[in-house]
Amino acid sequence: MPKTIVVKVGGSTWESRDAALDDIVALQREGNRIAVVHGGGEMVSLWLDLHNVESQFTDGLRVTSEDAWPVAVAVLAGLVNKQLVAGINALGGRAVGLCGADGGCISARRRPELGFVGEIGRVEAALLASLLDNGYMPVIAPIGVEGAQLLNINADTVAGEVAVALKADILAFLTDVPGVLDAEGKTIESLSAADVESLVGDGTISRGMLPKVEACLKASAAGCTALIVDGREAKALRSALEGRVAGTHVG
Repeated sequence: MPKTIVVKVGGSTWESRDAALDDIVALQREGNRIAVVHGGGEMVSLWLDLHNVESQFTDGLRVTSEDAWPVAVAVLAGLVNKQLVAGINALGGRAVGLCGADGGCISARRRPELGFVGEIGRVEAALLASLLDNGYMPVIAPIGVEGAQLLNINADTVAGEVAVALKADILAFLTDVPGVLDAEGKTIESLSAADVESLVGDGTISRGMLPKVEACLKASAAGCTALIVDGREAKALRSALEGRVAGTHVG
């Protein structure tokens, strides 16, 4: 039976994205409803350097200054988004690129301590659902809107909220590690909310992995199967969905 699947493609897996896109297009061809959320922090940092704008971070979160936010929006909603859309369509998929400003589908509240960074207020699912219903794959850049102001949003958080809004069957994070790792560097196959709380408390889960597991927990609480797998491996997404690859199930 066709499923609604939200896939987060991380900027850290950019070099191996072709393998992920093959899986994504194949799943769409089989009748599944696929929505993609992408990051692109490394590309943003590259273009900030080219424009002589310093990259700033606080507790692992990007600070998007007044000078940085136009670059972040241009790179994420422009270059990265359109490269992914073109790649998907070249493989025979049917992708449409957008960000949270399109149709006002992601409203956000600015976090002044992080500059022009937002936290999600609401994901309006109507536009995304309409695209899915008509056989298209929304490819979503992590840019939200507060009034007329565009805001940079953590892409992992966007993926979780989109999965909840679409009542997705599956949320899959494609990352540059085999899954959530324990203190000894071994992949943890399954994590409950209590496990996450403990591992966050002792520092085992931190920085970039933290928003991923938080998004997984939120999606899982809404009835979604949430997975974190190694997006650098060929066929990783399909193998994870079929239970044939190591990764972490959260929730």
